[in-house]
Amino acid sequence: MSLFRRILPIAAVLLPLLAFAAPVDVNTADAAKLSESLKGIGMAKAEAIVEYRKKHGPFKNADELSLVKGIGERTVEINRADIKVGPVRK
Repeated sequence: MSLFRRILPIAAVLLPLLAFAAPVDVNTADAAKLSESLKGIGMAKAEAIVEYRKKHGPFKNADELSLVKGIGERTVEINRADIKVGPVRK
């Protein structure tokens, strides 16, 4: 059996693991990036995050995401490792 045929099944299993994105900064990311990077956050909730941020200013910590309508504490907990809260660049 060729080396390619032995490696192909392993690569097929490991490839989805490479799809996980790095943490996303909820103070600078657009809706598309938020929905792509956070579990349980579709485009509607991502747009709600962006609108909340525009109206109320930057998030100070990940827990403040639960202030956005439709996003509960459980969603924040599931995504905590993928949420970055950085300073807003002006």
